Order: sequence, then C-alpha cells, then structure tokens
Amino acid sequence: MSTGETSPPLQAANVFSDERTRVVLLASGSGTNVRALLDAQRRDDFGARIVALVTDLPGTGAERHAHNHGVPVTVVNFRDYTERVAWDRALREAVSQYNPDFVVSAGFMRILAPTFVQAFPHRILNTHPALLPAFPGAHGVRDALAYGVKVTGCTLHVVDEGTDTGPIIAQVAVPVNSDDTVETLHERIKVQEREMLTRWVSDIGHRGLVVTGRHAGLGANGSGV
Repeated sequence: MSTGETSPPLQAANVFSDERTRVVLLASGSGTNVRALLDAQRRDDFGARIVALVTDLPGTGAERHAHNHGVPVTVVNFRDYTERVAWDRALREAVSQYNPDFVVSAGFMRILAPTFVQAFPHRILNTHPALLPAFPGAHGVRDALAYGVKVTGCTLHVVDEGTDTGPIIAQVAVPVNSDDTVETLHERIKVQEREMLTRWVSDIGHRGLVVTGRHAGLGANGSGV
C-alpha cells in the first residue's frame, strides 16, 4: 500500500503549471477516459504527464491501459477496509506519494471524502455526463432523458465537497434524438467527454487553472480562452 499526505485550505486559487504538469488519474472501470488521456500524452504538444493511476478495484480495464503505457498503478482496494475513513486516508496517501499538480477523476465511481478534496484544493477535475447544474449525481444521462430535454451534454468541473457542485471549467452540448435510449445517448456523450477531457487537461497543463468563486478557466485571467 502507498503512503503520502497534505492539506492546504479550500479557497480561490491560482495554480500555474509547466508544460509537463504532473497528473494522477483515478478510475474504477473499463478506463475509456484513462486510455484517451494516455494516448493523448504521447503527443509532443500535450501539456500534461500522467504519472500514475490510482484505482479502488484490482483488475480493471483502466489498470490494464496504464500498464500497457508503462504508467505506475496503485490499487487501494475498497474491499480491504472495514472502515470508510481508513480507506479515505489510504486513497489520499496513495495519490499524495506521486506529488501531483492535478488529480483527474477519469471514471472513478466513489465519492471523494472532504479530507481528500481538502488535500488537493481546486486541483481535482471530474467529468459529468450532463450540463451541470442540471442532472447531477450518478444517473445524469437517465435523468436528462426522462425529463425530456432536447439538449444535454457533458461538463468538466473542479471537484468540491458537494456532489457535482464545483466550479465549471468547460461544457459540450449533445443533442437528444427522439429515439435515444440511455445507452445510445450516453455513448454519444462519452465521445464528446473524452475529447473535452483530453483537450482541457493539456490546456491546463500549459496555461494553469484559475479558480475564483464559481468561476474557473485557463491562464491568469481565468477566461478559459
């Protein structure tokens, strides 16, 4: 098991990075976002370097992708802990040992504890398959479809201590077709999600991330352009 630490306070932050910003990925499943980021970092102009994957389950597709790309993997198996607080601490330590500039939740299926969020203030990024603040939570695609919206999409946001409530960095709209199912709609959203995530992780690596209140974006002025 890995070890590590830390915890600066949560408030407005201005985080600048060099052209190879250190990123740790969190993932739980098949790892399509993980693979997209690992493939993208092979480009000379990609602004981040994936230094590790930390997962809560052994034998995932995400773990396989990381191994295939020569990226270290730490498994903090949720089932090995009888108390949630102990697992939360182990997860924080596992990530901290890699000294990341940013942590990217790339298909991580567990809610991050406040102590984890506080350890990496304004440095945890997450994607959500809906246009936040609409349809937060685990069933964003299903809920949007059930509500009858004509346009949904995906959101990249900074993780705070709420559920999908952090400052929004970027969004991409996806039209809803009249014959869509949850599965077909989610697949189209995933395509846009991967493209959005890889582009913005690279851009944040090059230009830094500014978070002021509800506003987040690239560069010194936080405009995101």
